[in-house]
Amino acid sequence: MELDFSEIIPALPALWDGMLMTLKLMVMGVVGGIALGTILALMRLSSSKLLANVAGAYVNYFRSIPLLLVITWFYLAVPFVLRWITGEDTPIGAFTSCVVAFMMFEAAYFCEIVRAGVQSISKGQMGAAQALGMTYGQTMRLIILPQAFRKMTPLLLQQSIILFQDTSLVYTVGLVDFLNSARANGDIIGRSHEFLLFAGAVYFVISFSASFLVKRLQKRITV
Repeated sequence: MELDFSEIIPALPALWDGMLMTLKLMVMGVVGGIALGTILALMRLSSSKLLANVAGAYVNYFRSIPLLLVITWFYLAVPFVLRWITGEDTPIGAFTSCVVAFMMFEAAYFCEIVRAGVQSISKGQMGAAQALGMTYGQTMRLIILPQAFRKMTPLLLQQSIILFQDTSLVYTVGLVDFLNSARANGDIIGRSHEFLLFAGAVYFVISFSASFLVKRLQKRITV
């Protein structure tokens, strides 16, 4: 079979729209995941056993199930739950369900990254801050978390790269991301192999380049 990649050029606008969807899902999933993951990490580090156990159960649950199941569940099951609660049909849409699924799923992984980052900071800094009259919240916000985030930046970026690749799973709910756009355009003109090879090359270049930059950043931070 002879490969012909010439049809990809006319389809670039549609592929770019798919890439924008992929990037939008990734950015929103990362931002929301880090925010929720930080809260969960502080809960796990809390002296309250109830908060620690709730956060621990959340992390263990979401790290034990596949992301595909979470996406499907939010898309199919949540509207039924909302209907049972409100008595009305409340469609949340494919995009919203995917964003929420990514946030909640990635929060479990970001939680462990943040927790490890906080624990890597010397406990003496917490004691010194409290001796100066700072509250626990002020100490975390102004002293501990800024240092922890600097140390764990490479790991946060690495997890973001993984999420960039995982966004391709949104095809299950009919959302047109970059991979789904490439597949659809390839099927329309009968060049699915070429479009899928092109999509794979794009994913590889972006992921490999980002991983290379993360490794360089990690070396600089270590130094």
